[in-house]
This record gives sequence, C-alpha cells and structure tokens, in this order.
Amino acid sequence: MTALPTFAAPGPKRELEEGEIFTPRFGPDGLITAVAVDAETGAMLMLAHMNAESLARTLTTGEVWYWSRSRGELWHKGATSGQIQTLVEMRVDCDQDALLLRVRVGGDGGCCHTGRRDCFYRSVAYDAASGAVTLVLRAS
Repeated sequence: MTALPTFAAPGPKRELEEGEIFTPRFGPDGLITAVAVDAETGAMLMLAHMNAESLARTLTTGEVWYWSRSRGELWHKGATSGQIQTLVEMRVDCDQDALLLRVRVGGDGGCCHTGRRDCFYRSVAYDAASGAVTLVLRAS
C-alpha cells in the first residue's frame, strides 16, 4: 500500500485562508466535517466526519473513507453496500476546518443507510401558532 500522507499543523491565519498548503484543522475530537455532494448535479448527499487516516486514505485511493463516530472505526463508504463514493474533487473551506467532497456514487447510487439517494430527506417545519416542530418527508 502507498504510504499515507501526513498533514502539517495549521499555520497563521493568512496562510490558512490564502496559502497553498493543505493543513486541515481537525477538531479536539480529531475530526473534520465532510460534506459529500453529487459531482454532476451538486445535490447534497450526506454529511460525515473524517480523521487524519480516513482523509489520507481518501486522497491515496480516490475512494472516500470516513470516520464512523457511532462505531468508532474507519468506514470505507460503500464497502458493504456497493455504494462506493469515487472522489472527483475535494475542496476545503476558508479556514480549513470543513471539506466539500464532489463524488460519483457507485452501486444503486444511494448514500443513506435508509436506502435513499441522500440523507436529507426530511424538512423541519415550525408551526408558530402551536409551537410544534415536526419533520416532513420531502419528495426525492
């Protein structure tokens, strides 16, 4: 296996925001937020987290790896479902603490463990008169 890249500690603000060195800012839990979108349509697919190892594996393999907070382990997206996410482009936000992953999804094209195309299939609705907050299933 190819040696995994390592990431330098973030530098000064100017370097983070305008520089050419990738220095991801992992949180105190060692994770960075990753948003996956469809590479062709831009549709939001899922939000997950990466640690340094899953980020490095993603860069070296071209397939997306995450850190599963619930299982406490590396998660090769699609390894069991066939819904492999192939990385088309990775972007980082202005202060390098969030990633945008443009992906192509294999298998049946789904991303959510519920069997849906994406994980954002419900809208949050607020009724000011009653104060009730409910979830509404949205059309795909």
